[in-house]
Amino acid sequence: MNLEEQIKVIVENSGLKLYDIVKLKENNKDIFRVVVSSKDGVNLDKCADISRLISPLLDVEDPIYGKYFLEVSSPGIERKLRKTEHFIASVGELVRVKTNGLAVYEGELVEANEDKISIRFEDNEIEIFEYSDILSASTYYKW
Repeated sequence: MNLEEQIKVIVENSGLKLYDIVKLKENNKDIFRVVVSSKDGVNLDKCADISRLISPLLDVEDPIYGKYFLEVSSPGIERKLRKTEHFIASVGELVRVKTNGLAVYEGELVEANEDKISIRFEDNEIEIFEYSDILSASTYYKW
């Protein structure tokens, strides 16, 4: 079982769902971020519990060479959509999609499947995007 699968088991045994794992650098600090979700929301205590459970595993598996910070968080209201399952779970929400051509589209995600997504714009036009044409995507909240 690889590291992601092991983390997924720990998260699911805690009653949450593994949303994503991201390795990044912020302010010259290496961060190993585990993003968890739940229909009922994720509170700080749950994040702390997951962090305590995952930490010993990371001491053995060392996900990032050298010193790093472990963060466990929820995806938040405006979250990145990186996997097919993220898109499928976000149908009905507002999304912002940047294509490989660097054009940016905003609208309601009305359909998502294994191959493509459909977005309805304010003028009720619907456009279909294949995942291979999407550079980045996220949900957004209209304030």
